[in-house]
Amino acid sequence: MKTPESGPVGTGRPEALLSARDVTRGYERGRAASVRLRRPDRVEVVRGVALEVHDGETLALVGPSGSGKSTLARLMLGLEEPDSGRVTWRGRNLAERIASERAADSRIRDLLSLVGLPPDSTRRYPHEFSGGQRQRIAIARALAVEPVLIVADEPVSALDVSIQAQVLNLLMELRDRFDLSLLLIAHDLSVVRHLSDRVAVMHEGRIVERGPSSKVLNEPRHPATRELVACESQSPRRFP
Repeated sequence: MKTPESGPVGTGRPEALLSARDVTRGYERGRAASVRLRRPDRVEVVRGVALEVHDGETLALVGPSGSGKSTLARLMLGLEEPDSGRVTWRGRNLAERIASERAADSRIRDLLSLVGLPPDSTRRYPHEFSGGQRQRIAIARALAVEPVLIVADEPVSALDVSIQAQVLNLLMELRDRFDLSLLLIAHDLSVVRHLSDRVAVMHEGRIVERGPSSKVLNEPRHPATRELVACESQSPRRFP
């Protein structure tokens, strides 16, 4: 596992693969809802977040539901634009990326084989696959463009424990084989412990704690982190 040296830009730190700088994103609330709930018309979901993912590392982004994890993930993927701040890929504005098409049948079969599915899966309908098989297909789709970074938003949350372990081990195997970086979005700390090098904790739209996974999860400092760790201790799980 790789753990890049922490510190601000300009202190000898290697250039980030994917970087968010002072990123903010909010949404308009319906006027009727604002009046009924006596809340502002606009909800700030991500508030001035700075986050980096480096070559070859797995960074886990954790936090309770509604903390802004998935919104931040969409911003870092370029699926949404931030209201302020910027997201860069190897120092370039993310909006300038150009995706190539890879739709050849032989390529699809190779990808299916890579994630442990038979080539004839191309002739099956979505409802014919199990939950674990669908996750494998999702991983194959992510690999289709030969990425160096994969963003995995709750990749095993809907699966039972034995299937979770298989999917997580597959992610680890592919990460090591292709030297991939992973941005893992999760609320289950047992998954984070199993897979990540570093962890960043979100709370109410902000990053409130970050660092090596073992240190943050074993010596939590922020109340939000301590609450997550306490919830894990009530139902501990370990993957084989």
